[in-house]
Amino acid sequence: MSVRFGVNYTPAQGWFFHWLDFDLDAVRRDLDSIAGLGLDHIRVFPLWPVFQPNRTLVRAKAIDDLLAVVDAAGERGLDVAVDGLQGHLSSFDFRPSWTVSWHRRNLFTDPDVVAGEAFYLRTLATALAGRPNFLGMTLGNEVNQFSDKPHPDPDPLSVAEAGDWLTRLLAACEQGAPGKFHTHCAYDAVWLQDGHPFTPAHAARIGAATNVHSWVFNGTAQRYGGDSAATAHYAEYQVELAAAWGEPGHPVWLQEVGAPAPHIPAERAGEFAAQTVANALTCPDLWGITWWCSHDVSRELADFPELEYGLGLFTNDNQRKPAGQAVAEAIAAAKPVAASRKTALVLDVGEEHTAPGRATCGPGGEFFEAWLELAVRGARPAVVLASRARDTQHLTTRGISEVVHVPDGWSSKHA
Repeated sequence: MSVRFGVNYTPAQGWFFHWLDFDLDAVRRDLDSIAGLGLDHIRVFPLWPVFQPNRTLVRAKAIDDLLAVVDAAGERGLDVAVDGLQGHLSSFDFRPSWTVSWHRRNLFTDPDVVAGEAFYLRTLATALAGRPNFLGMTLGNEVNQFSDKPHPDPDPLSVAEAGDWLTRLLAACEQGAPGKFHTHCAYDAVWLQDGHPFTPAHAARIGAATNVHSWVFNGTAQRYGGDSAATAHYAEYQVELAAAWGEPGHPVWLQEVGAPAPHIPAERAGEFAAQTVANALTCPDLWGITWWCSHDVSRELADFPELEYGLGLFTNDNQRKPAGQAVAEAIAAAKPVAASRKTALVLDVGEEHTAPGRATCGPGGEFFEAWLELAVRGARPAVVLASRARDTQHLTTRGISEVVHVPDGWSSKHA
């Protein structure tokens, strides 16, 4: 399986507010720049309140604009993945008016809201199904952040309810566009936060791929340093962590990864991009890498976190940045994916479906540091769940010949 390379499309003019004042010529200019990097796909983000302002209304004009983006991408050899419930983007929440204030209802458990979400996703998927360059739907961007702390006004639900919600909405996407690459995604609380209702089992066992969003501002760069081995290997680590929860060969999509300043200084963004891509390419189950993001956020737009303004591979006037050049060079130099990882570190987070002890996987956690220790030694460690650590067939299928437990992974200074 060859690895796909793409970028999360953030329009140079107006950010995602461009849907309010759609300019296809501006989109085409952006896509010309993106295609020039040698990429093969983009991920696009309809703003949910713009596309579905009422629970029973999906705007035909908004869908036409989305199809125009998909067609323009296809003209440039780019496939397109489409997110649905936007949802949460760059610290801003975009919830339609029929879910807030006087109509405040739980996004995950209210029957009318969930029916409205299914209607919306099915409508988008149906419209997109006939486009040959349409990859599939992602339910929404990091919608799990609505479900739990630290969100200031969360919509709580149980682990079982989270699984039911994901299954129902992915079924709606499949009804609209059968056989496409339909997935869901989450920010890293799914892997690292004890008690979070969306779990690693949900991430890896529901949907066509396991999606990973790898951000070193989650404490990795702060704890270990922006130029540390932990930072350089973090995306690779998350891909391997995700692979442990799925079946062998189940694709893992590194759907978001970027170089956030000041954690990654601007002068090191290119080096970080090159290291991150090279390390991720050693993961056997990697489906693709989709960088965040295509274009910087304009300084004319207020109230974004500072790090969001400079994440693009291009400036707002479509000038390629060092990170963009590094990604282009990494794609050109991409080598075949490693066939297997012979050494695997055993992960035990308690009961698998709820993963009550998953905080050990985060920066500073015992499991994370043991994995990092092995990586620094050059072991390229895989991750295997404790329930599978003695499953000979599973280990053989993954090419694992050595199983290491966390205490064994420490150097003498940690013993």
